Amino acid sequence: AWPGPPRRMAEVRRPKVAVVGGSGYTGRELLDRLARHREVEVAWASSRSEAGGPTPIPGVAFTERTQADLQGLDVVFLCLPHGAAVSWATAARAAGVRVIDLTADHRPGSGREDGVVYGMAEHAGESLADAPMVANPGCYPTGVILALAPLLAADMIDTARTVVVSAASGVTGAGRSPKRELLFAEVHGDYRAYGLGNGHRHLKEMRARLPGASLLFVPHLLPVPRGILETIALPIRADVRADGVIAVWREAYRDSPSVSIAVAGAPTLSEVTGSDRLVLFATDNPGLEPPTLTVVVALDNLGKGAAGQAIQNLNLMLGFSAGEGLRCP
Repeated sequence: AWPGPPRRMAEVRRPKVAVVGGSGYTGRELLDRLARHREVEVAWASSRSEAGGPTPIPGVAFTERTQADLQGLDVVFLCLPHGAAVSWATAARAAGVRVIDLTADHRPGSGREDGVVYGMAEHAGESLADAPMVANPGCYPTGVILALAPLLAADMIDTARTVVVSAASGVTGAGRSPKRELLFAEVHGDYRAYGLGNGHRHLKEMRARLPGASLLFVPHLLPVPRGILETIALPIRADVRADGVIAVWREAYRDSPSVSIAVAGAPTLSEVTGSDRLVLFATDNPGLEPPTLTVVVALDNLGKGAAGQAIQNLNLMLGFSAGEGLRCP
């Protein structure tokens, strides 16, 4: 459950935050939420390609990374290409600045996770309050872990069989840098699987947080800008039904501002795109042996899968209201 009443860290001044790599898709989404956040001050946001240009924060222009000053900051967000965050994280920690890393550089399986709190806000809870450094989860793992972790803890999953995850993401999941295979003419009217052979980099993260579960993960590229839909064939124990799964989810996420459970039907992308919501759904498959549930998870890869989750982590780190700055209509 989400921790209780917020600890008010900032009574005298608002904490200062900054964003390294603010002009990418994730960085811009993060700045959009920080513009809505009433409890922090954005000191600066850096961009190599758009230095001098406007940000979503009134009065704050993008600055060159070489001119970005870590001194005086409380928290810095790293929205960089994978592999580029380590030096920034090291410099920030040396300056006494807390870090929220939105790259894969410090997630489970990276080899750099020692002393880093994995920022799955609904599960990390109070461990985030004093965390010097937080690794923001990947977008695909966010849906899979939030769906399966409570069920694994409740011994509902038949771990002798394989959990099959078929996941589809919009093209913003690949970042803003130009790539030929992501041009409009390449993706329009198409739908493709990738990362075949069960070797996607996000699997390390999922396995670390779902010990004992056998996972087959098949990602797909959707010809849409944003959003993730994950359909999971979930092997269950003989006495497990969808209503029991839903009950476990309700208890696990009763205080989360971002996780909701659908009961009338499976969620769609249009329900979550542009928001920080993640929607869970489960249904029985009568007559199927061995017993297998279908679980559907919908989230925005740039929202709950990235920027929204980073804001949740910020709120828990600094003791603010759980939903401050989030887009959870």
